[in-house]
Amino acid sequence: MSTKLPLLPKSPDLEAKGRFPSWLHRPFPEGDILASTEETLKKYRLNTVCEEAKCPNRLECFSNHTATFLALGKECTRACGFCAIDFSKTPKPPEVDEPLRIALSTKELGLEHVVITMVARDDLLDGGASHLVAIIRAIRKENVDTSIELLTSDFAGNFSALDLVLEEKPEVFNYNIETVERLSPRVRHKATYERTLEILSHAKKSKMPTFVKSGLMLGLGEEKEEILQTLKDLHKAGVDILTLGQYLQASRTKLLVKSFITPETFKEYEERAYAIGFKRVYAGPFVRSSYHAGSLKNLCLTESS
Repeated sequence: MSTKLPLLPKSPDLEAKGRFPSWLHRPFPEGDILASTEETLKKYRLNTVCEEAKCPNRLECFSNHTATFLALGKECTRACGFCAIDFSKTPKPPEVDEPLRIALSTKELGLEHVVITMVARDDLLDGGASHLVAIIRAIRKENVDTSIELLTSDFAGNFSALDLVLEEKPEVFNYNIETVERLSPRVRHKATYERTLEILSHAKKSKMPTFVKSGLMLGLGEEKEEILQTLKDLHKAGVDILTLGQYLQASRTKLLVKSFITPETFKEYEERAYAIGFKRVYAGPFVRSSYHAGSLKNLCLTESS
C-alpha cells in the first residue's frame, strides 16, 4: 500500500495553516529502478537539477530511469528568489571530463531524450556555452539516436555565446521566462523579462533547434490577465512548447507561495494557450520544465509530420 507524501520539503508554516492542498500529494513510487538510477548518477559523479533544485518529481523520474543533468557544477552565480540551487560568486571551474561522464550516463540509463540544464556561470567569459557544446558533442558520439534538449541560462545577454549552443542544433532549446513581467525583477536575480523574449525569438529565428520551449511557475502572486499576456508574448517570440507548473517554496529563505493553483485552473490556462497557438502545452501542479520532456517533443514531431 502506497503512502501519501507532501511534495514540499517539510514546511510547518504551510501545513499549520492548512494551506497544503490535497492535489499536491501523491503516492510514493516503488521499485528497484529508482536505486539503479541513483547508482548510475553516483558512479559518474553527476549533478541533477532534480536533486539540487529539490524537484517534487525526482522520485517519479528516477523510478522511470530518467533524470535532468545539471552541468557546470552545482553552485550558481545568481541568487534567484525561487531557486534552491546554492549560490556562489566563485564556483569551481568546469570539469573537463563532465561531457563524457554525462554521455556515458545517458547511454547507461538508456535515455532516448536527454535534458541538460545548467547553473548560471557569469564568472566565465562565454557563460559556459563552450562547455555545453562539448556535452552535446559527447552525447551524440556515444548516443547516436538520442535527442537533446538544452535548458540554458541567458549567458548574461551574450548572443555570440548563445549562438555557439544553437549551432549544435539541439532538438529542443528551452529557456524559461519563469514569471510575469511585473514580478520578474523580484523573482529573478539578473535575467529580465524582455531579454528572455529576445533570446527565445533569436533561437526561433536561427532555425537551429527543432523546437523552442519556455515555461512559467504559477502561485507567486500573478494575476490572470498577466499570465495570458505572458503567453501571448511567448507565442509571439516563437515558442512552440509551453510548460506551466505550481511554484513551491524550496526553503524558508525563498519566496513565499502566494496561492495554490487548482488543477481546473491549470486546465483552463492550457486551453487558452492552445487557442493562442502553441504546438504543445503541458500544465498542472506537478509540471516542471523537463517533466515528461521526451513525450512532449515526440508529440510535437508527430503533429508536425
